[in-house]
Amino acid sequence: MKIGEASKASGVSARSLRHYEDEGLIVPGRFSNGFRDYCQSTIDRVLVIRTLLESGLPVRLIKELLPLLTGGSDAGTDAVCAEFLREVRSYRDRLAARIAVLSDQQAALDNYLREARRSDL
Repeated sequence: MKIGEASKASGVSARSLRHYEDEGLIVPGRFSNGFRDYCQSTIDRVLVIRTLLESGLPVRLIKELLPLLTGGSDAGTDAVCAEFLREVRSYRDRLAARIAVLSDQQAALDNYLREARRSDL
């Protein structure tokens, strides 16, 4: 199917499909005229990519995970999987640290606003 059809089938914009291709996440076939040709397995992969992106994983980690999720080679899967899980945990921990900083900043602003309201009275 052409890119417009693939966009409709996956619910992902044509621009996103091109971006996934540029990032090496998908490799659509090509028609003889050079237009992209998306098969169902590529659409299925796009749906997995979308889910992973929505979960907050960066493209760099998704590139590592996709071969494991989509039937890539089993060679070294345990080692790759363990390393990947370490990276995901590290990403989650960095995210939690950022959330903690933002929560502290929010609490400080809430405190400031409470104090400002008291002085207005």
